[in-house]
Amino acid sequence: MDLLHTQLNNIQRHLAFVAVDPINWKLYVQSFSWAVTIFESYLLIRQYPLYSKTEPPAVLAQHFDPGVFEKSQNYGKDKAKFALFSGIFKQLLDSLMLQFGFYAWSWSVAGTLLAKVGYGAEYQILQSIAFVFILFVLSSIPTLPLPAYGTFVLEEKHGFNKTTPKLFITDLLKGWGLAFVLGAPFLAVFLYIFQWAGDRFVPWLMGFMISFQLIMVVLYPTVIQPLFNKLSPLAEGDLRQRIESLAGNLKFPLKHLYEIDGSKRSSHSNAYFFGLPWSKHIVIFDTLIQQSKPEEVEAVLAHELGHWYYLHPTKMLAISQFHIFTVLALFPAFLHAPPLLRSFDFPKAVAAQPPTILAFLMFQMILTPLEAVVSIAMNAVSRHFEWEADRFAVELQDKLQDEKMSDMGDRLGRALIAIHVKNLSTVWVDWLYSAYHHSHPTLTERLRGLESFQANRQKKSQ
Repeated sequence: MDLLHTQLNNIQRHLAFVAVDPINWKLYVQSFSWAVTIFESYLLIRQYPLYSKTEPPAVLAQHFDPGVFEKSQNYGKDKAKFALFSGIFKQLLDSLMLQFGFYAWSWSVAGTLLAKVGYGAEYQILQSIAFVFILFVLSSIPTLPLPAYGTFVLEEKHGFNKTTPKLFITDLLKGWGLAFVLGAPFLAVFLYIFQWAGDRFVPWLMGFMISFQLIMVVLYPTVIQPLFNKLSPLAEGDLRQRIESLAGNLKFPLKHLYEIDGSKRSSHSNAYFFGLPWSKHIVIFDTLIQQSKPEEVEAVLAHELGHWYYLHPTKMLAISQFHIFTVLALFPAFLHAPPLLRSFDFPKAVAAQPPTILAFLMFQMILTPLEAVVSIAMNAVSRHFEWEADRFAVELQDKLQDEKMSDMGDRLGRALIAIHVKNLSTVWVDWLYSAYHHSHPTLTERLRGLESFQANRQKKSQ
């Protein structure tokens, strides 16, 4: 532990200038956040001409009924225009909040409100929670028209929306309630660790955050998910038998197999698994069951079990923890930096002893350009894992010595095509747009990959 803290102290010595140099951090954040927004807009502009193509890729031509490809292209155009507008609108809102001292004002309001109920400045954790709540609510209100438009105009226009206005408002209020019920205690413990551990907070904070994630793995299916969707045991039948047999043969620790009423909100389809290492839950959207044959859904689940087989969730967790560790290792230099808060319009009295939540929030803003680069790297890792999971499905016959699995690659290909066609997903994708935005390879890339995996498997078996 002493070695860790010695290395962390070395990092702080290199960043000592942050605590004394009057750097214009506001200008830095404004410049780089706009640079990221402009770059994302550029990617949309690169992608947009591909929605004018009148024919799908040759490998997919036979799978699109007349008019369906045109619908998918129109859907893509509308989503791109909406993404362009919403991205610029959100950035403009963030920029105005930053420029006119909204964060300093919110901190002051939080302190004033607490003072009226008898809590002074010494109750910094309470003021921090109030500050975050004020910030969250007031910054969310101007953006409410965006999800409403996306749901009731864009998704409605293209036949996907199943959400009623009542359900939309209920979901919104439930989300806000959960954010407070879970966020307030999380933030309280998060900030208490800083008070208790001082500058040696990094390992303790890492331990707390990992513990919180494990707790959420347990709470999500039992407490949170049922607030929004109904999870029912998958009905007896061919599909259930296929999945249970597959899980049993792979020794996948399946505890529950659910069907979720995704059609309650949308016609889009999906499937996923979650849980602790010894207790996993598989969830299948009712829309996927309706849109695909049992053998195709089985292939989708074979791909998902490939992620489990190769420990992809664990690896992603390790990578994300390393990323969090890197961020926290840099933070102490910004934690004790009055010039940082002064740059963001906080008064001298507040900046002299920077509250942890304020320093951390400003620090997160400064990391904006770095996080954009990190997201590209994380997408690259995720796509590599997707290739491995696809290869796992193709090679399942060899792993299980079961001839019934010989066509798993073909089944997965058909399932992917059906999902893309039913969801009107874009099939022409610019490579740079995909690298930045997509955690999965494109459909045509995956189909070529499946063909390659099957060819390699056949060569090995000869």
